[in-house]
Amino acid sequence: MTSDTAHDQRIITQFTRWAAPFAALPVHAEADGMARTLSAVDAQPGDRVLDVACGPGIVACALAAQGARVTGIDLTPAMIAEAKARQSAEGLAGLDWQVGDATALPFADETFDRVVTRYSFHHLPEPVAALREMRRVCRAGGRVVVIDATPAADTQVAYDRMETLRDPSHTSALTLEQLRGIGRETGLVEAVIDHYALEAQLATLADARDMAALEAMFDEDISGGQDRIGVGAWRAGDGIRFRFPVSIIAWRRE
Repeated sequence: MTSDTAHDQRIITQFTRWAAPFAALPVHAEADGMARTLSAVDAQPGDRVLDVACGPGIVACALAAQGARVTGIDLTPAMIAEAKARQSAEGLAGLDWQVGDATALPFADETFDRVVTRYSFHHLPEPVAALREMRRVCRAGGRVVVIDATPAADTQVAYDRMETLRDPSHTSALTLEQLRGIGRETGLVEAVIDHYALEAQLATLADARDMAALEAMFDEDISGGQDRIGVGAWRAGDGIRFRFPVSIIAWRRE
């Protein structure tokens, strides 16, 4: 499988620069979203779990705290360094970390009981290839879980424009129906579908150099009352706030 080297480098550049602030963002450890994630993964003590595109290890460490044996893999070495630091700070055992590509996972078939990825698919030029790899390394009867922002079909273009302004490693956020479709294409069987809204402060999620264009886009949405981006943006005392529309799909691997 051939990866998109230029896009991989954009991801590595973006997340090397953002590794420490990304790891510290409260939005990534938000309690309701994490509880829903852990419920969908449904890992039992001793289960072998793979966290694909694990970033700073937030989900991986939460699963390890429940007694799972977790491997986290990410394309960006700086993110793996943040994940190791989180593990050390939380005093957790049962974790292993690797640098690697979501579309070419370096594991044998049916190695894991659970395979999960969170907030990663919108960075991938080939999400179908990644989901196939996740299915391949999951045992029969196990679960494959994807958590990501899923804009509505009529706001997808504007949502992607906003995200690309904010983050040059963004490709496209799939709608829920598109995500369900690639699950069917990959031969997975739906077990859980859940949703939550993740509130965020714009100023914490983008570089200052991008803020003028982003604020103009959001201001047009807020003043026009049309919500064309699909995130219900509003102006608060600390600036622009909005809610990412997040979906969780857990599939059974037959």
